[in-house]
Amino acid sequence: MTALDKIIRANRTQNGAALPSVCSAHPDVLTAALLLAEELDRPLLVEATSNQVNHQGGYTGMTPADFIAALRRRATTLGTDPDRLMFGGDHLGPQAWKDQPPENAMREARSMISAYVEAGFTKIHLDCSEGCAGEPATLTDAPAAARAAELAGVAEAAAADPSQLRYIIGTEVPPPGGARHDDEGIAPTPPERANATLIAHREAFAEAGQQAAFDRVRGLVVQPGLEFAPAHVDRFDISAPDHLSAVLEPWPDLCFEAHSTDYQYPQVFEELARRNFAILKVGPALTFAWREALYALSHIDQWLNGGNHISELAESVMTQSDGYWKSHYHGSSDHQRLMRHFGLADRIRYYWARPDLSTAVQQLRDRLNAARPPMPLVTQYLAEETVARAEALPLDFAGSLLVAHVQRALLPYYGKSC
Repeated sequence: MTALDKIIRANRTQNGAALPSVCSAHPDVLTAALLLAEELDRPLLVEATSNQVNHQGGYTGMTPADFIAALRRRATTLGTDPDRLMFGGDHLGPQAWKDQPPENAMREARSMISAYVEAGFTKIHLDCSEGCAGEPATLTDAPAAARAAELAGVAEAAAADPSQLRYIIGTEVPPPGGARHDDEGIAPTPPERANATLIAHREAFAEAGQQAAFDRVRGLVVQPGLEFAPAHVDRFDISAPDHLSAVLEPWPDLCFEAHSTDYQYPQVFEELARRNFAILKVGPALTFAWREALYALSHIDQWLNGGNHISELAESVMTQSDGYWKSHYHGSSDHQRLMRHFGLADRIRYYWARPDLSTAVQQLRDRLNAARPPMPLVTQYLAEETVARAEALPLDFAGSLLVAHVQRALLPYYGKSC
């Protein structure tokens, strides 16, 4: 039984807490997650997405092997236990190449799946829900399941030990890498649709000769009734009846997986766990918290050293290169400017690795580490809870504040006991 199996079994049989899935490649976010998991003595599930990390490098420039190696090095450097790490691949399918014909996109998806499994990723989300060139934008269950079964076969062949692989299926997912638009509605997955997805995948895997792979399916992605848009959050209604859990009754080894759980109230995570959502994805809320802390540190730096706020350089970079935000933020130019920095979709996260921005951020951190600002100035911009948590971290002054603020966003996912 794998660590993921134990978590799902506890959730199904003991009404156990859910496990957060940290979907980020940001170095400080990963540091925050590693140190928090060590503090709480919990397993840590970290996931990379297909457009972020793939066999061609993705937008991070990292292959799956690069991603795992970097995270293991970080764990060792921080003195945390690397054995508590679980690695997941999110939205593994043809999405990153969906502007190409299906045969080309699926060829790339097969290469990507092989690279993920060979690198050591064991939690594999098979997501073939989006159409490719010449196809509908969203595929129905049958073709999506057939492609998922094909990719499962690739994963099985690439694995040194296929028995360690665990698959997540389901097409009720938001677009990889971002939230919906503000004017889109939100509705929970109907139980009959969730059941149809399970049946379609069971049939497709059997037809493809991948029954052993289907026996290792452990999660179904469904929409519980929550989301976030750039300027507001659709809150989960904890008083709403639970219509979905009954779907899992014939499937004792399965759980639900929820995407886009960012920015929900803490009690939501506990309620989702009770409803058999054992895996809760979070990503933009963590880099959003990091950006909050960074902007606070830049205000502190201005008091000490003068100069421009870091947001001014970020604004210049984003307006000169608008590919990561333009299709996500709408409205007036003033509204778009606000969203570039404060939108909940947090599209600014794609820019922090740019050389000019990363250099400016490091210089800001260096100045504050040297200055050691007086505490009343720090607490003018950062909550005392962040400062108190930072004091216990084995990091430098600026790094500890950035990481502590991210940890405060992640901590509610672990439940009241923490």
